[in-house]
Amino acid sequence: MQETGLLYPPPAKYTFAMETLKGERPRGSRRGKAPVATVIYKEVSFDASHRLLHYEGKCRNLHGHRWKVEVWLAGEIDPRSGILVDFNIIREVIERFDHQVILNREDPMVACLEKFQPVVTTEGDPSSEVLAGEIRRLLDKEGKLGDSGARVVRIRVWESDTCYAERVYEDQ
Repeated sequence: MQETGLLYPPPAKYTFAMETLKGERPRGSRRGKAPVATVIYKEVSFDASHRLLHYEGKCRNLHGHRWKVEVWLAGEIDPRSGILVDFNIIREVIERFDHQVILNREDPMVACLEKFQPVVTTEGDPSSEVLAGEIRRLLDKEGKLGDSGARVVRIRVWESDTCYAERVYEDQ
């Protein structure tokens, strides 16, 4: 078993989140250690309905899921606070989808539902793949990640216990 420095090692599914990744030595740097990026992990669940307007099948109808989002962020730990990103910020951004109707902004159902409640809209059908990109965009824009230099390196959106979409960002 890998040494973690913890009294009780974390379950295997969390070990990736505790790894540190060695970064490249900054250009022009002659000596010293390369900066280290720390990876953190957060899991958040929410309940929401959606429909896939351009899909031929039963998912074309409005239906709901218990969504689960897993997000991995990497960056350098703030020396003052000792944290990379406040886990509560991640949770707050993702929970904006809780108990919402999520639709393609071109969906004619948007105008009907907005008479009664707000509707979350996406560019394109709100599939797990599209929601993964949208949540990453929101985290980057509103999650105060820029202050810490943190970035989403992986995001996984589950729409059931057996189906998820994952986006991995290696260009960071």
